[in-house]
Amino acid sequence: MTVIISMVPIIELRGAIPIGVANGLSVRTALFASIIGNLIPVPIIILFVRKVFAFIRTKSQKLNQLVCRFEQKAEKQSGMVEKYEWFGLVLLVAIPLPGTGAWTGALVAAMLDMRMKRAFPAIMIGVIIAGIVVSYITYGASMLF
Repeated sequence: MTVIISMVPIIELRGAIPIGVANGLSVRTALFASIIGNLIPVPIIILFVRKVFAFIRTKSQKLNQLVCRFEQKAEKQSGMVEKYEWFGLVLLVAIPLPGTGAWTGALVAAMLDMRMKRAFPAIMIGVIIAGIVVSYITYGASMLF
């Protein structure tokens, strides 16, 4: 359940870690499961989101507007990535705030035509940092033991 919840956009691992712990997992296990789940959609997004967006645009005006909103969100978040490149993508994903995370990072990477072998490691490091930050803020130093 924790892996699946961490795959959901917006919730991602920020919500999956506390839910996993509330359902009996240790903080470490919830963290590990959340990191794995949060990373599962990343390659799919990076490789296919532009093609999916192009297809969706042709189906209806409302769907086209939805795609435009996603693209605007990615463009709004892309400044840090454009400025700091790889490290900017790590930071975008690592900051556990609404509007950041693996989904946004993957969308930004796709919109900026970043290669998978460059984008995925940056997103993975960002997800790990975000998971540790969320765990530490939520459970304090007790998560280390």
